Amino acid sequence: MNQKEKRKERLDRGIKVRCDGIYALMSLREMAYLALPRLILIVGLMVAPFWITQEYWQRVLTVACVYALLAVGFDFLAHYVGLVSLGGAFFVGVGGYVSAVLNTSLGLHPLLSIPLATIISSVICTVLLLPCLPLRGVYFAIATLLYPLLAGRIIEALNILGGTDGIRGVEGIPGHYTPIYIAIISGLLFMFGLRRLVNEDIGLVLRAVKDNDQSVRASGINVTRYKALGVFLCALGGCFAGASLVHIYMWAGISLFALDFSILPIAATVVGGAYTLVGPFLGCLILVPASEFLREFGTLRIVFYSFILLAFIVLKSEGLFNFAQRKYHQFERWVEV
Repeated sequence: MNQKEKRKERLDRGIKVRCDGIYALMSLREMAYLALPRLILIVGLMVAPFWITQEYWQRVLTVACVYALLAVGFDFLAHYVGLVSLGGAFFVGVGGYVSAVLNTSLGLHPLLSIPLATIISSVICTVLLLPCLPLRGVYFAIATLLYPLLAGRIIEALNILGGTDGIRGVEGIPGHYTPIYIAIISGLLFMFGLRRLVNEDIGLVLRAVKDNDQSVRASGINVTRYKALGVFLCALGGCFAGASLVHIYMWAGISLFALDFSILPIAATVVGGAYTLVGPFLGCLILVPASEFLREFGTLRIVFYSFILLAFIVLKSEGLFNFAQRKYHQFERWVEV
């Protein structure tokens, strides 16, 4: 009796055509297929505060979404503009202090001081980083790393803005779920907004600046202006994160310039997947709760944390999102040989 041999065949789902930005949608089923991953992320985050009953883990979710703003901004600036920034802590610190001053000195409500401080702080950070824009690669990264270090030491040495004690008496955001949903909605809007931006004409120019800025300059385009725009957009996310944090913790201090705000976005980008914008967001949703779970190990948590990052770098260097996206767009079936 003859036995038919079988082999596994992998097929690509025939929806994307011509390029990544053009789809051939033939039915509601295919539209649902494309919308499903986005709906899972959005709906999952919107219902998570009600599903997580403990206030501590609700705060962890809030902080994870705040870190996601930094991670998405880092991925955008590094992989779409070509500027690897280690100054995430600088954006957080400036945004936090400006919002704290607006609230304590001018008496502005947190829901007003946060967006106002975001705009003011983003402009300040962009102006201060203008001298570094001609730098590229590791030189720009080192220069931006110095900014939060200098800012913290200046505040401590001159004893300004509360010195080492920080600014106390910052008003908290009213409502139990308000801070959570501010972080979630702002993170989603920032991520999807940048995804839309990079696919527009301005995104093409930014990527051209990343690939060959000399050719762009030869075309008569002001490269410095577009780099400054990229820094400003990245600073918007970081400064909003800092402004939100001071009202969540009701205190602004030198710890806002801690290097954790510069390092964790890089780790989240490695885990989630670079050049995706969504990957760093997912990376923060994984790493921030993981670091909280590891707190019970004391100082050993750094060792476990390092092993987790090393495992992702060695085994899944492309990142979780790129891996999951490839698997989602492909399916396997057994066929007779």
